[in-house]
Amino acid sequence: MFFDAFGTDAFLLLTAFLLFSGVLVAKFSSRWGIPSLILFIVVGMIAGSDGLGLIYFDDAKTAQIIGVFALVIILFEGGLHTKWATVRSVAGPSLSLATLGVIITSTIIGLSAYWLFELSLLQGMLLGAIVGSTDAAAVFAALKERNIKAKMGATLEAESGTNDPMAVFLTLSFIELTLMPDQSIWMLLPTFFLQMGAGIVLGVIFGKVASFSINRIRLDSSALYPIFSVAFALITYSVTAFIGGSGFLAVYVAALVIGNSELTYRYSIFQFNEGFAWMAQILMFIILGLLVFPGQLFSTTIVWDGLFLSLLLILVARPVAVFLSLIKMNYTIREKIFISWAGLRGAVPIVLATFPIVDGVENSQFMFNIVFFIVLTSALVQGSTISLVAKKLHLVGPKKDVPHHSIELISMGKAAAEMIQYQTNSESAIVGMKLRDISFPARANISAIVRNNEVITPYGETEIKTGDFLYILVEEKYKEQLKKVLEQKIERPAAE
Repeated sequence: MFFDAFGTDAFLLLTAFLLFSGVLVAKFSSRWGIPSLILFIVVGMIAGSDGLGLIYFDDAKTAQIIGVFALVIILFEGGLHTKWATVRSVAGPSLSLATLGVIITSTIIGLSAYWLFELSLLQGMLLGAIVGSTDAAAVFAALKERNIKAKMGATLEAESGTNDPMAVFLTLSFIELTLMPDQSIWMLLPTFFLQMGAGIVLGVIFGKVASFSINRIRLDSSALYPIFSVAFALITYSVTAFIGGSGFLAVYVAALVIGNSELTYRYSIFQFNEGFAWMAQILMFIILGLLVFPGQLFSTTIVWDGLFLSLLLILVARPVAVFLSLIKMNYTIREKIFISWAGLRGAVPIVLATFPIVDGVENSQFMFNIVFFIVLTSALVQGSTISLVAKKLHLVGPKKDVPHHSIELISMGKAAAEMIQYQTNSESAIVGMKLRDISFPARANISAIVRNNEVITPYGETEIKTGDFLYILVEEKYKEQLKKVLEQKIERPAAE
């Protein structure tokens, strides 16, 4: 084999090749209308033993470790970019989907697998538990930069960020019950409440500690702050998991706390974690692609069984779970249909499918192949049509305006200054004002304005317009004063 023949040098070359392929795939995935995770997996399958034969990889345990690590990074990055005000408004529905919704989906698929396949009831329920949750990596990637209504995006992201504890609990419980039939499922229920409780509490604690530490510790280089934040993400997961809590939930909650706090070097941290999350996503899906053998995956049995179960999941189990979970929660029929369609499966089910293989559960390889096929179908069919379905259901929101320019501040020594990015909107009081008329703090200066993807050099006569991105260099002690100026709203006359 290629790897065996050339050892370390081949590994480095192959890693570069796979990352390079992943970057190109990410570049063209949106143009082709195919979710990037599908193409990442295809790269892995092509490089694997049933493809070009560059790598022979069948180590489920290693794939599991890499998958968990990547999911921690992806969840952390997703939580950082999530606005607490938006999540708070959909917290109830999201938690209902993340708990009751997962149970309903898992039950329908589990019973169907038991009736259709040569599986025991516990093995069928195990298969249902594995595919019961939506996937944060797939959902975050699918919704990023797509103009879906904020309520829909927040509901789906919050659900995918918090439904892992239920999926992990059900998966591990059915594995234990399969291996030890005398065990009672009721004895395992306290484990779930421990996972949820510890995940939320430790997530908040580590998030506050991380925010405080980032702002208080003076590091010699601004490049160290993003690494510091990643270290907190890994510590949050490992400590929480060590005491029996949900590490994934803790990481997401901690990221929510950090992302909604005032941070020094905020944009350096965000940009680093966005790039790191992309690398983790590329690596994870390529590794998972290597783990599967296309010759087995696309056999007649797997294709027909997997296709039937995929359609059952997409058209029956997920909609039933959504409609029951969102009863009396102020969602319209169209919104429920969209949430049903956008419940993507991705890395989490595949990573969970490695657990039965590692633990030696009977029929685990069959279950892994079925789960893999379901993920491919979900990502390909649902992931590529999210924007179209949103448009048909009239759930398209305002276009997400993301600046394509970046301005970086290089910290010299321990300078207590930061570059702040702020986008104006129609309610901003400073819109229509000239720079010389705005009461900025004495130690705050606008370095640049980005308008319609063009950089404008600011002068005293420059007028601020709606949608402008302002880049303001300010000393840390004046940040709060600057924030008050920027957040002033237009005073509208009271309705008579």
